[in-house]
Amino acid sequence: DSGVGKTCLTYRFCAGKFPEKTEATIGVDFRERLVEIDGEKIKIQLWDTAGQERFRKSMVQHYYRNVHAVVFVYDVTNAASFRSLPTWIEECKQHALGSEVPRILVGNKCDLQDCIQVDTDLAQQFADSQAMPLFETSAKNPNSHGDGNYHNSDHVEAILMTVAHKLKSQKPLVLSQLPEESRGTVTLSKDRKDGQDEDRSWSCSSC
Repeated sequence: DSGVGKTCLTYRFCAGKFPEKTEATIGVDFRERLVEIDGEKIKIQLWDTAGQERFRKSMVQHYYRNVHAVVFVYDVTNAASFRSLPTWIEECKQHALGSEVPRILVGNKCDLQDCIQVDTDLAQQFADSQAMPLFETSAKNPNSHGDGNYHNSDHVEAILMTVAHKLKSQKPLVLSQLPEESRGTVTLSKDRKDGQDEDRSWSCSSC
């Protein structure tokens, strides 16, 4: 959904810091970062798409083609964003995203302990029912859970690198188009030694 922190999560991963200010995403924002996995350089391209329904219906749906990974993001301080997850999951199914496409669930803003509306146990039950791993983090302060404990939240970089490793372990696919998506999309593109590119993308929930 809109306002769950997709832009801040992608900015944190690519720039290594929390953005000084953010505005509602209009259309699609693009970010990328070059990482190295097992000696191979992989370009991670993130398509951060608007979560508002008017953008989702008009343009974001075109970005589902050739998606290779999906990240569903909800705001742990906003129960409505959690309740919207089945709608986003169903939308992915309608666009023929198969079970082989890696999907993960991310609860953002977990540093705001006094405002939490979505219990971790509830989120874990939902993630288990959808066969997705669950991560809880904070784009603003990824090393703390808001209570001074630095081991409770999952670091943003670790979350996205988990997806990158999953994609790298899969059979290479050669794509003819650059994918994108709804809810904070992420596209992964691997630089291959034979000169071909592998583009992989994941979507984050936001509307």
